[in-house]
Amino acid sequence: MTDSQQRYLLIINGKSAGNPALRDAVEAQRKAGTPIIVRATWEGGDAVEFAAQAVELGATRVIACGGDGTVNEVVNGLMQIPHDHRPALGVVPLGSANDFANSVGLPLEPDQALAAAVSFAASPIDVIRMTAEANGEQAVSYYVNMTTGGFGAEITSSTPKTLKRMLGGGAYSLMGALKAWRHRSYRGTLHWRDEEQAASLLLLALGNGRQSGGGQVLAPRAKLDDGRLDVLLVKDFHSVTELPALLAELQQFPAEGRYVRYFTASQLTVTTQPDDEPWPLTLDGEARRYDRFSAEVVPLALKVLLPEGCTLLSANDRH
Repeated sequence: MTDSQQRYLLIINGKSAGNPALRDAVEAQRKAGTPIIVRATWEGGDAVEFAAQAVELGATRVIACGGDGTVNEVVNGLMQIPHDHRPALGVVPLGSANDFANSVGLPLEPDQALAAAVSFAASPIDVIRMTAEANGEQAVSYYVNMTTGGFGAEITSSTPKTLKRMLGGGAYSLMGALKAWRHRSYRGTLHWRDEEQAASLLLLALGNGRQSGGGQVLAPRAKLDDGRLDVLLVKDFHSVTELPALLAELQQFPAEGRYVRYFTASQLTVTTQPDDEPWPLTLDGEARRYDRFSAEVVPLALKVLLPEGCTLLSANDRH
C-alpha cells in the first residue's frame, strides 16, 4: 500500500483534545491531503475500544496521541484485530513521561510527531502478553515497553510528579526513593526456561523497551524485535551499608551479581507468597496488583511507525 492510500485514525487522550498545537498539526495534514479520522477518549478503556474498531473505520494506521498509558490502551485494542489486518501504530507523545516515544527517538512536538507518523515506515516489533491473576480472576493484557514490579511500581504509581522530576534517573532516583519511602521486599517464586528461583526482591523489570518511570533505564540492552524479554532483578538488602555495592551493580547490570541479575528470556512467571499482599505492577505506566503473573513474548506482533535507524531495532545493529 502506498502512502497515498493510507488512512489514519488519531486516538487522542481526552485531556489533550484541545491542544492547540495538535489541532493545528491535524489541520495542516488534512490540508495536505492526509485522510485523518479523530476520536477523543472520555474515560478509561475508550482508547482500547476505538483502536479495536480501526478496521471498521477504514483506518490502515492508528496514531496514539497521549502518554504511555494511551499507547498501552491503543496497543491492547489493536491486538484484538487479526494479525493480517492489524493497522500499524504511530505515536504523538503528549504525556508527562513518554518513555516509549523517548526511547525510540520520536519527535516530541505535536506537529513534528504527526508529520513523522505520516512519513515513517512501519517496522514489526514484539508485543508482550501479560496473563495475570488477582482474587481468583484472570486477565490478559499486552504491552510494548516495560512492566516494573515491586518497589519500582510503588514509586511509579505513588510518587508525585514534582518529586519524580527531583529524583531523576539512576542511583539518585533509588537513593531518593529509599529515603522517601519505607521500602519492603517482594517475595515470590520466579520461573523461566528450566529455572526456578525463590526471590526476595526490591525491584523486578520486564523490558521489551529500555526505560520506565520517566527516563529510568532498567533494560539497557533491550531490543523491540529480538523475541526476548530483558529481565532485571534487584534483590533486597538488609542494611544501608550495602547500598553502595547495590548501586554500583545497578550501573553495570551484571548477569549474576550479588544484588543485581540481568538476563533474557522469552517467558517469565512470578507467583507471590500466599500470605503476602499482591505485588504492585506498572504496565507501560498503568498500575495494577497481582498475585501471579506471566509475561510472554508475542514475536513481531505489531508494526510500529519508527524513525529510520532506530537503535531499539535489531535490524539496525552495527557489527
